[in-house]
Amino acid sequence: MLTALPPLVSSSTRLLILGSFPGVASLQAQQYYGHPQNHFWHILDAIWPSSSIKTGVISYQQRSEWLLVKGLGVWDVYAACERQGSLDSSIRNAVLNDFSSLKQTCPHLEAIAHNGGESFKHSKHTAMTGLPVYKLPSTSPANASWSFERKLAAWREVFEKHGLT
Repeated sequence: MLTALPPLVSSSTRLLILGSFPGVASLQAQQYYGHPQNHFWHILDAIWPSSSIKTGVISYQQRSEWLLVKGLGVWDVYAACERQGSLDSSIRNAVLNDFSSLKQTCPHLEAIAHNGGESFKHSKHTAMTGLPVYKLPSTSPANASWSFERKLAAWREVFEKHGLT
């Protein structure tokens, strides 16, 4: 059984991005979106262009602090699962994270956005928070049917709705 990463949130988190479960590269690095071809960090850099963040140029800790300061949080829907490789379609015997304490941990939380279809399958659980829930296109390199520009437009729209631009 594989164990997920702890939530990357703070008391100032206003928008929470929920992935499904970290891929092999992310688990090995103990970093959210650790695969260099994942668009997550590139999308954030495009949404907040005045930043000096560039994937690989500053440390993961600095990138994490940067997104927390901006009001963004990151977590996954699964706390644990069995999986060979990194594909969501290979996830078996998944255990959901407990979302019931989100409002206590993140008192300024305004919305939850699911990063991809596998995560969004559990939107009924996150909707129980009473917050708006969005489905965003996956930033995974496996989501090749969406161009970077199309992904960016969808992500930017949600960020704008919640004042994170």
